[in-house]
Amino acid sequence: MRSRVQVLHGVNLDMLGRREGEHYGTLTLMEVELAVKRFAGELGLVEPFFFQTNHEGEYCEALHSAGEMADALIVNPGAWTHYSWAIRDALALAGVPAVEVHLSTVSQREQWRRLSVVRDLCVGTVEGKGVEGYREGLALLKAELER
Repeated sequence: MRSRVQVLHGVNLDMLGRREGEHYGTLTLMEVELAVKRFAGELGLVEPFFFQTNHEGEYCEALHSAGEMADALIVNPGAWTHYSWAIRDALALAGVPAVEVHLSTVSQREQWRRLSVVRDLCVGTVEGKGVEGYREGLALLKAELER
């Protein structure tokens, strides 16, 4: 089964490669996306497509149209993960399976990062595995879509 997967990157993820390497690694967003394309090919998924914004409303708009364009989602809302109820509501409206992916181990960082307002809407969460977390997220989505 070949499925369309959209990967939505949130606030500040366009700054990968310049952010704290101990949390986010050293890859740029473009390098992360190239790795995700490779992972998707290895798993037999259609080449994923990507979206990144630093504007919360644009992220919500992307989620509003996601169900028309994708069979599944990987979401990394960045800091919005912890407080954007608007993004949570938009994800609920998307109507397709989603996996939450974080490069860093958010559950072991500052207290405010430990809350995810989108987690309960997702079929899985992967954190702290760097770019490899996206491979795991894609595998979770593939398994979900094959059910």
